[in-house]
Formats: sequence, structure tokens, C-alpha cells
Amino acid sequence: MNRPMIKFVTDFGPILVFFTIYLSNNNDLKLAIPPFIIATLIALAVIYFLEKKIAMIPLISGVLIGLFGGLTLYFDNKVFFYMKPTIINLLFAGVLFFGKYITRKNLLKMFFQNKINLKNEGWKRLNYYWIYFFLFVATLNEIVWRTQSELFWVNFKVWGLLPITILFTACTFPVIKKYKLEK
Repeated sequence: MNRPMIKFVTDFGPILVFFTIYLSNNNDLKLAIPPFIIATLIALAVIYFLEKKIAMIPLISGVLIGLFGGLTLYFDNKVFFYMKPTIINLLFAGVLFFGKYITRKNLLKMFFQNKINLKNEGWKRLNYYWIYFFLFVATLNEIVWRTQSELFWVNFKVWGLLPITILFTACTFPVIKKYKLEK
């Protein structure tokens, strides 16, 4: 298996495991969480084995999946798991906000400057856009889990959040193109 395929499997395998077990066990969230945690830990181990490091976002997500999944099982309260996407997105928005206004550093630039070469104005705009996006997705998750059925929320989490993120990322391409620095 080549690296891009392994990356794809480690990115989407755990959520596919979760969704498959959830649906095949009469929509039982408590039965789907332990394999999800295990699949996430395996994915992180594979990434570390291949790259000798784990990027910050998958690491934080993995820790929070374990934490909130564990809290859900321990306290027998699904609300912990429902709120995990909200908390992850608020955390990411907070980190970017903290970097911009407290440390006066653009943390998005620090994380991605090796991948994208932009003028400072481009990094500034992307930072704002991602802060707003993370706040939007956190709010959207809260609305969905509080007003819809668990099955709807699971489908939204699996099949809704990813397309929304891909669409938003695609919408940032004009900013990247406009402010891209030539090497």
C-alpha cells in the first residue's frame, strides 16, 4: 500500500469503523465508541511509525476522541460524545484567536508555512476565515445534536462535516492564489 492510500485510511478509517459498527448494532453509540477509540489509536500509531511524528491536529483530535469517548462510556452519558466536535472546533478557533490577539503570532502560518507560501495579508485573512469557520461548525454541531435524532447527528457527523470542511477549504483557494508568494 502506498503512502497516500495509507494516509487516506488513517484519516478516514476510524470514522468508517465507527459508522459501520454504529449502524450494524442497531444504532448503539456505546458499542461503536470503543472500536472508534481503538481505530483512532491504531491510525495515530501507523502515522507515527511512517513519519516519526504526528501532526498537531490529528493528535489533538485523537486525544479528544479518547477523552470524550471515555467520558461517555464511564458516565453513561452520550452528551460528552455529542459535544466532542463542538469542543474540538472551539479549541481550534481559540488557538487561532489566542495566537492572533494574545501572542501576536499567526499560528495558522506557523503550522502551514512549510506547505503554503503566502504574503502576511493572506495569512491574516486565512486565520480569520478559519476562526469563523471553526465557530460556525461548533455552532452547527450544537444545533444538530440538540434538535435532531441521534441517527441524524451521526450521519451529519460522518457525512455532513467532511463535505462542509472540503467546501470551505475550496472557498479559501482564491485567497491562497491571490496572496501566494512566488519562490
